[in-house]
Amino acid sequence: MPSLSPADPHTLARRGLHLAADRRRAIVGIAGSPGSGKTTLARAVVGAANEQAGEPVAAYLPMDGFHLADATLEALGRHDRKGAIDTFDGWGFVALLERVHGERDHPVYAPAFDRAVGEPIAGSLAVLPGARLIVVEGNYLLAPTDPWSRIPPLLAESWFVTTTEEERLRRLVDRHTRHGRTPEAALAWARDVDGANARLIEPTAASATLIVDGGLPVGAA
Repeated sequence: MPSLSPADPHTLARRGLHLAADRRRAIVGIAGSPGSGKTTLARAVVGAANEQAGEPVAAYLPMDGFHLADATLEALGRHDRKGAIDTFDGWGFVALLERVHGERDHPVYAPAFDRAVGEPIAGSLAVLPGARLIVVEGNYLLAPTDPWSRIPPLLAESWFVTTTEEERLRRLVDRHTRHGRTPEAALAWARDVDGANARLIEPTAASATLIVDGGLPVGAA
């Protein structure tokens, strides 16, 4: 198992920029279970990298932009477990990373996920030609099954955010209630749906380059 590092975005940004030295483009993947803090950390690393470089050299790409639309999930009978590995367009996500890896003479546009409406928004993010450090985050970046197993070879490094089940549950209940669920429904979803996904995700930490402590606030020692 890789060694445990604090969730310090400035240290991690320096590490990422080193991977992207000499104008190379490096994709760093931040994985973790629902509620681990990977999104907060990924955004903070991008901000810190741009601050350190003095120019916008880092870009943020979330896997959540590849959620299948609610109408598609209803048609497939999977809406009641949205967030499971088969509720994403994994092949589309891999194709995006391949484009980001190889296309540097024009912008590469990508979808983001709007939690307010619970749907992906096409073309709302851009990886510009000058971006050297691409920070990708998502639950299943290290999953061993196809097509997800095609992701690690595209990554310069992978960082897995580990957080206790108790803390993840607390964060998830808070998130789900903020987005409209009752406290009871939020707890049930966090425990049963998110919890089932976490049981698939947590073992993938063994293949990460680095384990990051997500139990503390980002930037805490």
